[in-house]
Amino acid sequence: MEIRAAVLQRFGAPLEVQTVDLAPPRSGEVLVRLHACGVCHTDMYSASGVDPSGYCPTVLGHEGAGVVEEVGDGVTSLAPGDHVVTLFSPQCGECVNCRSGKTNICVAIREQQNAGYLPDGTTRLTRDSAELRHFMGCSAFAEATVMPEIALAKVSPDASLEAACLFACGLSTGLGAAMYRAQVDPGSTCVVFGAGMVGLGAVAGCRLQDAERIICVDPSQERLKLAVHHGATDTWPAGDDVVDRVLEETGGFGADFTFEATGLVHVMRQAVEAARMGWGVCCVAGVAGAGETVDIVPRYLITGRRVMGASFGGVKGREQVPQLVDRYLAGDIDVDSFISHRISLDEVNKGFDLMHHQDGIRSVIQYV
Repeated sequence: MEIRAAVLQRFGAPLEVQTVDLAPPRSGEVLVRLHACGVCHTDMYSASGVDPSGYCPTVLGHEGAGVVEEVGDGVTSLAPGDHVVTLFSPQCGECVNCRSGKTNICVAIREQQNAGYLPDGTTRLTRDSAELRHFMGCSAFAEATVMPEIALAKVSPDASLEAACLFACGLSTGLGAAMYRAQVDPGSTCVVFGAGMVGLGAVAGCRLQDAERIICVDPSQERLKLAVHHGATDTWPAGDDVVDRVLEETGGFGADFTFEATGLVHVMRQAVEAARMGWGVCCVAGVAGAGETVDIVPRYLITGRRVMGASFGGVKGREQVPQLVDRYLAGDIDVDSFISHRISLDEVNKGFDLMHHQDGIRSVIQYV
């Protein structure tokens, strides 16, 4: 079938909306008619050419939601008409990582996915008979996509698909960092560095975990106002004095939980140093630039602080994304407030420009 899609033809160049061919789903695969897709920083990062693992030509986009249109042989958990969220982090339930129960990082199709291919090592996307690779296994900047069954989360049809798509990456990463990865304790003090999509999700996650004090740190007053809406009890401007201020307001000990959601390595260090002596947890969710490192004084670790990462917030996609969407439907998460701009596929590059200028929280491409 012919579809329109935003193609990264070469690094550093604007995406080109083109007509491409999408082949039917093969065994274990599903054809999804996309209704909405968020424009995420990861898409812009890969398009820039800075990402050493990037590839092109490819159809970008990974924060999608839509409706199942066709299923391949052997697909048992999904059927035409089901509403789904795309998962760049699949959940097969059978690989060594999934069976361990200790992580959400499924390795069943990781090698092929990282190279831009579906599990059988081929693509369903072509243009003039030449293959186009699948970005993060999703390629959701398109009217339709073919994905593995294990990389789709079935969600309630009552949920708006433009809201559901945010659970495909940024929002779930923030929520999960607080709820599943760090597992914030009731009554705790939390500091969230960054009030973008991931940071605001972490603020909401801390609230849902019944944290007593939630401090959000960001240079933007507009974003800090939104952080209050999602549960922040305190908002501070970013700066070199944040660690000292955290220590001053916690009796010299630090916060029980800190979350880094900026991707800036100097902020990651602040998040470590602001964590409480004895049991503080620092959860890093931001993606740093290629080759960058974090300088941590060993004394901070020896005196009881723990540092952890949070890929997709520790969320087990097929199992827990539907649960998070249900929390949205129950009124626990105001997802609509994160959508700053609604754009068409032809305006995808505008979405990158808006993100570059930090205009709003999320632009969402609407297909239907």
